[in-house]
Amino acid sequence: MKTYQWGILSTANIGRKAMIPALLESSMAEVLAVASRDEEKAKNFADELDIPRAYGDYQALLADPAIDAVYIPLPNHLHREWAVRAAEAGKHVLCEKPLALDPSECRQMIAAAEANKVQLTEAFMYRYHPRILASREMIHSGAIGKVRTIESAFTFRLSDLNNIRYQPEMGGGALMDVGCYCINVSRLLAGREPVTAQARAYWAPTGVDAQLAGMLDFGDGLLAHFDCGLNQARRERCLVAGTEGYLTLPKTFIPGPDEAVIYEEKGREISEQHTFADVNHYRLLAEDFMHTIDGSVPLFPIEDAVDNMRVIVALLASARDDGRVVSLSRDSV
Repeated sequence: MKTYQWGILSTANIGRKAMIPALLESSMAEVLAVASRDEEKAKNFADELDIPRAYGDYQALLADPAIDAVYIPLPNHLHREWAVRAAEAGKHVLCEKPLALDPSECRQMIAAAEANKVQLTEAFMYRYHPRILASREMIHSGAIGKVRTIESAFTFRLSDLNNIRYQPEMGGGALMDVGCYCINVSRLLAGREPVTAQARAYWAPTGVDAQLAGMLDFGDGLLAHFDCGLNQARRERCLVAGTEGYLTLPKTFIPGPDEAVIYEEKGREISEQHTFADVNHYRLLAEDFMHTIDGSVPLFPIEDAVDNMRVIVALLASARDDGRVVSLSRDSV
């Protein structure tokens, strides 16, 4: 089995706390280098995590011929630029969610990857967890009958208005940061694309959505509704209700070691509790990505990122227009 040499573009905490440990856990990966715009910061980060090489410039890392793949946890507005540059340098790209700022940027990134024959994946780690895959199979096999409602939420409290999540020019806002998970899980479990979207929001002083509630109509009697926020206690949940029962997924997106459970309920009693072993879904994401480099079909095609972004853009347009219903035909967004 080939071992892939990785470069990390940024010293962001998501790399330090999640992705780099996941890569180090995999026999398929070695973390060779990290880059920051501040060389001293890059060196300190490399020393802390025992990474051999540190660069004070992102382009310098991309010029390193030993690096096979890069992980991009940069602020949202920098995803397109550095994913394209990485592809042009012949590096495979694992990029944090959301992939870009709009569908057009997503398509530019995909085109660059295709032109340079490299792989591009959006880092929605939660969907690689066996619990999510099992939920999808249960729903599609009819375990809870015909699905009618999908409810989800992802919130946390962030009071620092200087944080990048509050900066509109950086692609900030609750929907871009955590609401994108709710959209993604709704689409994943529905098994098709929504036909309309609408939303209402409360706006932070900086101009981004601090809190947003949205509804997606998937047609044929299936509605999804969710809320997301940067101004509330942390919540993660998803519930899928059908004509014969419903599934509840607590701590949907980042379950702890003992929290990966599906409650399958019918009537007043819990029919069954499905429990899943603790796994590192960041490692599963990275390994699926590396298998695609080897030629395997990805578990989730990169075009999914374009469809997710279409919904994000539609919901923000609705929220800025007093909850107007926005059509999601591919020609309209």
